[in-house]
Amino acid sequence: MSRKQSIYQEAARLFSEKGYASASMRDLAIRVGIEPSSLYSHIKSKDQILKEICFECAHAFNEGLERIEKVDSEPLQKIRALIALHLQIAEEDPSSIVVFNDEWKHLGEESLQEFLTMRKSYEEGFKSILRAGKENGTIRNYSSGLMLNTIVSGLKWMHDIKSNRDDAMKLKNDLTDLLIHGIKCSSNKGKTNSCS
Repeated sequence: MSRKQSIYQEAARLFSEKGYASASMRDLAIRVGIEPSSLYSHIKSKDQILKEICFECAHAFNEGLERIEKVDSEPLQKIRALIALHLQIAEEDPSSIVVFNDEWKHLGEESLQEFLTMRKSYEEGFKSILRAGKENGTIRNYSSGLMLNTIVSGLKWMHDIKSNRDDAMKLKNDLTDLLIHGIKCSSNKGKTNSCS
């Protein structure tokens, strides 16, 4: 890992712990063990760090969505794959996902608009898959926005899992099944939880 990458990684931890507004470049310099003045030879500003963290996560979500959209599979399988994508990103870089979820509002105006455009693109792609599932009768006829926000909200805390590997895997599988069960149409026609 390069010096710059290690600075970004430590910055993500710092922002996730203290919040972007409360964290300073001096705090970051202390954490990475260099003088504040030396930090600026690697990083332009605190704003640049926040943009890099938020945009890297946004690109990961959008690129993952594009891969999933291209797969020839049923909408429910694609939603399961999107849930797995969220879990993977949260597991690989929990600090960055906290910053992405909670600190994006501190982005500068130009960066904020670009970020919101990327987020909207992801949400529209996700909802398009949900709509396809409603059309083919495999996903309940709830509001696509409601289902999207419920799924995403249900996944936001997974970065904070402190369980051992086996327990964490079971928890991820159980959560995925719970979320899928909530939107899936029952195959038992005539039952109250079916989509007929």
